Amino acid sequence: MRKIIFILGLTLCFYSCKSSRNSQQSSRNTPISTRPSKPIIDNNSNGNSINNPNLDAPHHRNENNPLAENIIDYAMKFEGVRYKYGGIDRKGIDCSGLVNCAFSSEGIQLPRSSSQIALSGDWIDLKQVQKGDLLFFATNGKNRNINHVALVTHVNESQVEFIHSTTSAGVIVSSLEERYWYFAFVQARRIL
Repeated sequence: MRKIIFILGLTLCFYSCKSSRNSQQSSRNTPISTRPSKPIIDNNSNGNSINNPNLDAPHHRNENNPLAENIIDYAMKFEGVRYKYGGIDRKGIDCSGLVNCAFSSEGIQLPRSSSQIALSGDWIDLKQVQKGDLLFFATNGKNRNINHVALVTHVNESQVEFIHSTTSAGVIVSSLEERYWYFAFVQARRIL
C-alpha cells in the first residue's frame, strides 16, 4: 500500500509541471500565423484589439515597476537552460523552479508546484496582465488541471510574452499568440 501511494505521489509530482513537446520555439522574433483568431489592430482608434475579447481593453501595465523588472531580469538569465524536473539552477530547471528562483531573488517565497502557485496572489483578467504577473496553463490535453506556470515579460495591446521552462526546449520566451499556449491558457494571477 505504501508503494502504491509513493508511486501515485511521484506521478502527481511529475505531471505538476510538465509541458507538451508541441512548444518547441520561442516566438519573440517569429510571428505565428496559425492562431485561428489573431487580434486585429484598429488603426483608426486607440490601437486596441477588436477581435479578441480577452484583449479588447488597453492593458493596465506599470512599466516602471522595478521589482517586476528585477524578477524578469533574473528569470531571463536562465534562457536556454535545459528542462530538468525538480531543477532549480543553471544545470536544469522546471517551470515552477524558474518562477520560484526569480521571485526568491527579490525575497518573495512561493509554493514549489505550479498548481500550488496558482492559489497564490490575486486572480486577474487577461486584459489586466502586466510584466511580472504569472500565467497558468493546462498542458495535459482535455484535462484542465493547471500543470504549467510562466512569468510575463512583455505586454502590449495585442500580445503577451512570457518566459517559462518547457520539457522540449528548456527555458524559452513564448507568446499567447502561439496557438498551443493560447488554447492551453487557464488563468493569470498577480503576486506583486
